[in-house]
Amino acid sequence: MDNTKEKLLEIKELKRHFKVDRKNVLKAVDGITFDIFKGETFGLVGESGCGKSTAGRTILRLYEATAGKVEFQGKNVHSKKSKKELKNFNRKMQMIFQDPYASLNPRMTVKDIIAEGIDIHGIIKDKKERTNRVNELLETVGLNSEHGNRYPHEFSGGQRQRIGIARALAVDPEFIVADEPISALDVSIQAQVVNLLKRLQKERNLTYLFIAHDLSMVKHISDRIGVMYLGNMVEVAPSDELYEDPLHPYTRALLSAIPVANPEVERSRERIIIEGDVPSPVNPPSGCRFRTRCPLAMDVCAKAVPEFKEYKNGHWVACHLYDKDHQN
Repeated sequence: MDNTKEKLLEIKELKRHFKVDRKNVLKAVDGITFDIFKGETFGLVGESGCGKSTAGRTILRLYEATAGKVEFQGKNVHSKKSKKELKNFNRKMQMIFQDPYASLNPRMTVKDIIAEGIDIHGIIKDKKERTNRVNELLETVGLNSEHGNRYPHEFSGGQRQRIGIARALAVDPEFIVADEPISALDVSIQAQVVNLLKRLQKERNLTYLFIAHDLSMVKHISDRIGVMYLGNMVEVAPSDELYEDPLHPYTRALLSAIPVANPEVERSRERIIIEGDVPSPVNPPSGCRFRTRCPLAMDVCAKAVPEFKEYKNGHWVACHLYDKDHQN
């Protein structure tokens, strides 16, 4: 998609389906394609249930792919690997989870939670060195060494998420999937966590896949943004361009729902209301999956799946409005 930057990840026609019963299959992720470049933050957005978290977990191999390919540094993530290869791979790719309480073991002290990856990978054998490393990580995320002897329930949500970030950093990863890392936090704390992630990215040359449903916060951290709807990728563009010139009707509707601080601007803005409910991923609509809720749907939208293609440099969209053959 961009030949000038180094690709860290290539996701090609990735699918992750779940068997519901003998007859039905839930198509959580159904053929998404995009790249993530080294050192960037790729924001992945969409309504709840669109498949973005499943996509993140499939990329990390927490779920096996049903079809398609994920390549990390040119190697297929989902190919058969030895235990040693899997260990090395897992060290390079880490995850920050949505719920900062459920993802931390309540019976473990904070220092043992953070050091778990260090112990598994045998990074540090010396006890004193291990303690020093944990204290350093606590300070890196804005906590202090005294916090290491406490348990997760003794911390606020924002502090627990900082512990989760420290745990992800402990094994010196190159790529981190941040799965809605701020959605469970107070608005005042959200900005602090986003700023921490941005600082860590600069200091450690990290690459992020930042998953969220809040488009307003995604803009502040993302270099490029991908928009998902019902298991499909509908648009990918540089962050500023997506906000200034959204192409897909679904993206336009999501952006129109973001409140603006200026009351005069807010009154003059066009609000696009998406009618109806999200269809079931067990039985998605034919053709374009958004067509049942799209105010601009045409006859062709029910018959043909729109091709995900580059509309202009770095701006990709899957919509029949941009097919020369189908334009009215």
